Amino acid sequence: MNTSQKNLYKDVMLETYKNLTDIGYSWDGHNIEEHCASSKRHGRYERSHIREKPSVYTQCVEVFAYNSHLQRHKRTHAGEKPCECNHCGKAFAQLSHLQIHKRTHTGEKQYECNHCGKVFPYHCHLEMHKRTHTGEKPYECNQCGKAFAQHSYLQMHTRTHTGEKPYKCNQCGKAFAHHSTLQIHKRTHTGEKPYECSQCGKAFAHHRTFQIHKRTHIGEKPCVCNQCGKAFSHVNSLQAHKRTHTGEKPYECNQCGKAFSQVSSLQYHKITHTGEKPYECNQCGKAFSQHSHLQRHKRTHAGEKPCECNHCGKAFAQLSHLQIHKRTHTGEKQYECNHCGKVFPYHCHLEMHKRTHTGEKPYECNQCGKAFAQHSYHQIHTRTHTGEKPYKCNQCGKAFAHHRTFQIHKRTHTGEKHCVCNQCGKAFSHVNSLQAHKRTHTGEKPYECNQCGKAFSQVSSLQYHKITHTGEKPYECNQCGKAFSRVSSLQRHKRTHTGERP
Repeated sequence: MNTSQKNLYKDVMLETYKNLTDIGYSWDGHNIEEHCASSKRHGRYERSHIREKPSVYTQCVEVFAYNSHLQRHKRTHAGEKPCECNHCGKAFAQLSHLQIHKRTHTGEKQYECNHCGKVFPYHCHLEMHKRTHTGEKPYECNQCGKAFAQHSYLQMHTRTHTGEKPYKCNQCGKAFAHHSTLQIHKRTHTGEKPYECSQCGKAFAHHRTFQIHKRTHIGEKPCVCNQCGKAFSHVNSLQAHKRTHTGEKPYECNQCGKAFSQVSSLQYHKITHTGEKPYECNQCGKAFSQHSHLQRHKRTHAGEKPCECNHCGKAFAQLSHLQIHKRTHTGEKQYECNHCGKVFPYHCHLEMHKRTHTGEKPYECNQCGKAFAQHSYHQIHTRTHTGEKPYKCNQCGKAFAHHRTFQIHKRTHTGEKHCVCNQCGKAFSHVNSLQAHKRTHTGEKPYECNQCGKAFSQVSSLQYHKITHTGEKPYECNQCGKAFSRVSSLQRHKRTHTGERP
């Protein structure tokens, strides 16, 4: 109210008191004018009726009706907790929270629900709980009509319309609509993981993630698809699964228009546009676009194979590899090529196979223009430009650009030769070597020179032969500059400098 309205209010009240006095009411010990003009009580009345909120906190722009509420709120920013429990020493920002906590020591619970028997320390808590039985939702959003059982839920929902984010992180500046979301976000800075599994010791930053994890131990899958009966441990997984039935893809990339059924898939896809690889291996420096890819990569260093087949005991570094392997036992093959009839265990494998028919090569090198049918081939090719060799042998230090070559090399240390020729019994460390060897029995020479027609049993022999036509000598000695057409010739030459004898 403005000054004139306040004066009018005072005059009316004074006249009312005078009239009451005239008809016999007594006001002993009270100065009527002082009573009417009491700024404290009068101010409270005004604020409660006209919803004025004069106390504004500049750190998060939260507004309060009373200064005392503002002071309590400030403690959430300062981390101040002046109210301490004299039983266990736990501290709280507000006295009311301490009072509630003390009841955990005394066991006092006064208000009982007559529907389910659950007991609450405060009557207001019981009233809110009763709505879970009655389904009452008295707080309705005046913008979209959505109703809520609690006023605080309505307040949080309103921010989805206003875009208000009053809770700001003081480390990175990111803002949030809910205080609880800010608290969870802060753990990304502190690394705090307060929820620890008592069975396996794994810790989690979020309570919800912890609850989902616990189901992996008990095997609980309460969320069941009503179309195919498949069960899931979490409702989000069920929702994502249902889209495999409906074909719905609600998450669309704003750069290329590609749509996805899951928001996480969209997030991963966006990285293909930015090229960002935020997850780096601390052993070899290789970077990855997804955290899960880094975790899988780390197993190549540790030799860890946590996924074991319960049929034959064979172990794998990745769950997806185990799933593919299991189909060798079940014979399951779901996806068939309509060109040649070949069947594949996964849809993505079928899609890659189809390119052998169409000739499609969607992955192009931005340095030399060479195109590839598969993204993995493109990644491997890129290393020929960068010289990157991420796979290092921990026994001899030799490094390799390809994981497959690295695996073959490791067998030179272990002496493992699991590929055996069924004609002469000779064993090899890799299947390619076995295939090349078998041609010595069959006399097959499938690799033919397109210049002179000479044929070879191995592709490497053909490559060396082609150099005799081009005269190319790509292998140069770094000491005297002499060049060679083969790396083996260069190695032999180097011994003339070192005096080493083979």
